[in-house]
Amino acid sequence: MNTYKIILLLMGLSIMGCSDLEEEPVGLLSPDGFFSTVDDLQLAIDGSLTHAINEEIWGRKLSVSLMLRSDMVKLQSSQTYRVEMDMHNITGENEMVYDPWTRIWLGISAANTAIAGAESVSADDDIKNPVVAQAYFARAFYYFHLVRLFGDIPYFDRPAGEEADFSVGLTAEEEVYDNIIADLEFAKTWLPETVISRSVPSKAAASSYLALVYLTRAGTNDMAYFQLAFDEAKEVIDNSGTYVLGLDPDFQALFDANRIDASIEPIFALDYNANEAADNSYDQIAPMSGVRGDDNEEGWSVVAPTMAVYDSFEPGDYRRDVSFQTKATIGGVPVDYTEFTISGHEHAANVPYIAKYTRYPGEYAKGNKRATSHNYSMMRYAEVLLIAAEAGVEIGNPLALTYLNEVRGRARNGGQSTSGGYDEATFPSSTIPMDLSNITVADVLEERRIELAFEGKRWYDIKRRDLGNQVFSASGYEGAKPDFNPSVDYDTPIPQDEINRNPNLAGL
Repeated sequence: MNTYKIILLLMGLSIMGCSDLEEEPVGLLSPDGFFSTVDDLQLAIDGSLTHAINEEIWGRKLSVSLMLRSDMVKLQSSQTYRVEMDMHNITGENEMVYDPWTRIWLGISAANTAIAGAESVSADDDIKNPVVAQAYFARAFYYFHLVRLFGDIPYFDRPAGEEADFSVGLTAEEEVYDNIIADLEFAKTWLPETVISRSVPSKAAASSYLALVYLTRAGTNDMAYFQLAFDEAKEVIDNSGTYVLGLDPDFQALFDANRIDASIEPIFALDYNANEAADNSYDQIAPMSGVRGDDNEEGWSVVAPTMAVYDSFEPGDYRRDVSFQTKATIGGVPVDYTEFTISGHEHAANVPYIAKYTRYPGEYAKGNKRATSHNYSMMRYAEVLLIAAEAGVEIGNPLALTYLNEVRGRARNGGQSTSGGYDEATFPSSTIPMDLSNITVADVLEERRIELAFEGKRWYDIKRRDLGNQVFSASGYEGAKPDFNPSVDYDTPIPQDEINRNPNLAGL
């Protein structure tokens, strides 16, 4: 049986562990016969969401490719597949395309298996549906990534495996979005208002993602979707007390594996805290973005911001101190970023590096800061405020300015971090950034760029706002990217191996 059929059968029949899924399945679950209790459904759902923390999605491949495709980091290495991502000449043979594609489909598979299996579970709706709603949320979460990455894609709302599934065609992007919205609406109806961990989907998570989906569908000019995005985000904000949500007083706490579990800001997170990886197979974002030769961080120096990116953060803004590493100890010598190349490694660069993931990786961090204890916020309260601000500007709602200034106000708090190296320091409150007195769409997009820097959001913002020609021009933070073509490069090519096996995936 060829690989394409194996993947489709896995989509229909299996839930896999976090290691090499195709080689070492830890369980094969059929919707017929396996599911008899709500606990059985929960097992399948947990398996679905576990795929997201695999190295092929947020552990490295997808998270880093989203950084490279944005205008916020520069590639320091020369691997062809990474160069393609950085310069926007991506081919269907690229492993940073194929690996996330395959892993996301496995996550969708497990969600579909749980949804189908729920039909065999005899339980009252008020007991069963809050659990099944997690599967609907997981499916929407994965499809939302796929459709933003690839555009038109195959769509399965059931376990695959029938012969016709091996020649399935593409589903139009707009129809995929309609299905995502339907899943999130079901999830919002049945998910609980509060959860024991932000890695468990909640009503607020479903509502927040609905707001972001509406904002994405609005593009640059659809007022109806902007209104929907604003209303949905405002609902989360207005019910923040019920949902136990708010801005964390200390921005650094959001990127401190030792403090984030106590934070009320994450709404939905990928939690590495509970997953100790003996083989270092999980989270690798910290070494990918760390300083090469650093005695403490032991980074690989694969991605790093340009000086223009660092300089774009206002001096005195605490978020700059949290987001960037400006000092290191290399070979026993304390240096600032102007001397990072003292390591002598070809990948090293004399620029401030990303500090969000290297500074406080938690107790499970192993060699090179792999297998960290980080909780990666896929959605946090600050982003909901900024969704409401952006949509509010578009529809002329004066609350937009209030919401934007709430985010800026938190940045003025200061907090407990380091001075750019390793000495703990208290950063006092400041007057920077100041509140804005009026607001434009550009102001909100800039605030998103600063607030959510290096969190996998910027590329999606560039795409939905059609900013490519602007940000990848000679005046962009990384300089000109001459290969970027907005008519083709907003959509990732579907893996060529998949098209070879099923030409119906080639589209027009």
